[in-house]
Amino acid sequence: MKQHISTVAIAAASALCTMGIFSFRPSTPDNVAPVGYVYKQITAVESVVPGGLGRSRLLTTDDEGQVMEKELKNFYSMVGINFGNIANNDRVIVDRLNEYTADGWELVQVATATNQQSSNGSSSGGLFITRYILRKLK
Repeated sequence: MKQHISTVAIAAASALCTMGIFSFRPSTPDNVAPVGYVYKQITAVESVVPGGLGRSRLLTTDDEGQVMEKELKNFYSMVGINFGNIANNDRVIVDRLNEYTADGWELVQVATATNQQSSNGSSSGGLFITRYILRKLK
């Protein structure tokens, strides 16, 4: 009887050890490379110079390092802030993001910044910059 109990105990301990070893095994085989991504950045530079005198652009760098520029409207016209220009810029930016999304890119981060220009202590405008970071599988 003692021999039977010790055989069962050894078998149970072996089974538990085997299950414990395999439960901590990585779920992917060692010969599978980790997933890699390629990244793309789109930068919107929108001018807030009064009178519409600034330059606003949507910049994208292609896979060969060439910068593609798309003209955007300035936030201000001669009479002040121009909401039609802002709506136009929104359409251009969303169209570009939709284009890249359809090509398999995923928007992963958006970062914004402003640059206030001043001369003689008074503000004369500046830039509003938005960077869109996209990625897709290699």
